[in-house]
Amino acid sequence: MRKLIVGIGAALVDILVSEDEAFLEKTGAAKGGMKLVDNLFIENVLSKTASKPFIVPGGSACNTIIGIGQLGGEARFIGKRGEDELGMIFENSLKKSNIEPKLLISKDSPTGKVLSIITPDAQRSMFTFLGASSDLAGKEIIASYFEGAKIVHIEGYLVVNQELFLEILKVSKKSGAKICLDLSSFTIVEASKELLKEVAKEFVDIIIANEDEAYAFTGYREELKALEELSKFSDIAVQKIGKRGSYISHAGKVLHISPMGNGKALDTTGAGDLWASGFLFGLANGYSLEQCGKIGSACGWEVCQVIGANIPEDGWKRIKKLI
Repeated sequence: MRKLIVGIGAALVDILVSEDEAFLEKTGAAKGGMKLVDNLFIENVLSKTASKPFIVPGGSACNTIIGIGQLGGEARFIGKRGEDELGMIFENSLKKSNIEPKLLISKDSPTGKVLSIITPDAQRSMFTFLGASSDLAGKEIIASYFEGAKIVHIEGYLVVNQELFLEILKVSKKSGAKICLDLSSFTIVEASKELLKEVAKEFVDIIIANEDEAYAFTGYREELKALEELSKFSDIAVQKIGKRGSYISHAGKVLHISPMGNGKALDTTGAGDLWASGFLFGLANGYSLEQCGKIGSACGWEVCQVIGANIPEDGWKRIKKLI
């Protein structure tokens, strides 16, 4: 039985800083959103921060795949990095997490990075310099990357390069794998809603969204109405509702998954990505949707208790006990 989960997305290094609301406002960020910027912009913002940056490997799909590897799942990641020290750090971190890296190397661009500003309410607002990750081209996407996959996990951020995004969907679908699309950011959905709807109907088997992304995609604020609309576009639809848990819709039935812990968070960076880790790990291993949701909830809770998207070893031990 296939158990391999293949993730494809931007190979990025996360730079995390904790600042107040006033600092965030001065940057011009949409709170909770993502804005594409150049490397100079990130360096300029960093020069004004009061706190010391925390640096870890990142990128939405990569975070998810690393979580799957830490859970003991079979995992592979596809992306493009720079020919530099950050790129080597990124690749080595994949190997340490039991991930098979399929990383192309750009000789023209440095490894990409994301500056995440974490405010006191634990929300993170992101500035992204795609760097080498944006050099990935549709012609570089080959069938062997997806060989043996049960699930292919695609981050919605890739839609900014439509040619690449469509080629990934076409090639990965031919592998016979189930296609999972994480909508990733409400700003991304707002900019590409019609295309995302088209490809969801044609290619996607699992769609994952948080409240803001679901609203941007469906136009409905009411949770169950938004979930109902999402479910028209894929076999399994997931709506994450933060500290209130999540909903999973499949075959006309809706499950509510209760949140783990006390609802308090230190940092929400990677919460949705790690929720997807647990959920997809469960699916690949034949667990019930309720079990999958519970593992996802546990992963999402644990990552909210630390700065960044890397759950420490004691957190993984607690999750594995639950499994």
